[in-house]
Amino acid sequence: MTAQTNVPLPLDDQLCYAIYSAGMAIQRLYKPLLDELGLTYPQYLVLNILWREDGQTVGGIAEQLALESSTLTPLLKRLEAAGLVRRTRNPDNERQVVIELTERGRALQPQAGCLGEALLAASGQLPERLGELNRNVRELRDALYGDTGKWSIARTGP
Repeated sequence: MTAQTNVPLPLDDQLCYAIYSAGMAIQRLYKPLLDELGLTYPQYLVLNILWREDGQTVGGIAEQLALESSTLTPLLKRLEAAGLVRRTRNPDNERQVVIELTERGRALQPQAGCLGEALLAASGQLPERLGELNRNVRELRDALYGDTGKWSIARTGP
C-alpha cells in the first residue's frame, strides 16, 4: 500500500500554468506589433482602458488592472513623457490624479487593432471560439477574485 502525498501535478496538467504560459505567448506575439507603436504591454493595457473611457483616476485604472496605484504611477509617467497621456489633479479632490489621453494617445487606437487580428491569425481559431474562451477565463478570474475579495469585479465589463 502506498501513502498518498500532496505532490503537485506536472505543470502541463495545471490550469494556472496553462493560463500563465498562454498569457506569455500572447505577449510575445504582441511584442513586435507593440514595438512598432512604441508601447510596452502594460502601457497598451492602460491605453486600452482609456480608449474605452477617457479621464479616469489613477486608482480607477489600477483597480481595473488589479494593480496598486504605486505600481502604475511610473508607467503613467512614462506614457506622459511619451506624449500619450496627460496627468492632472482632480480640482474637486486634490488627492486624485486624473489620466486623460492626448491626441497622440487617441491616434494610436486604430493602429492597435492589429493585435487582435494577429492573435486570431496565430491561434488558428474562429472568432467565436476565442470569444467563448475569453468569457470562460473571465468567469474563472471573477470567481477567484470574488472568493479572495481582493479585486472589484464590477468594473471588468461584459
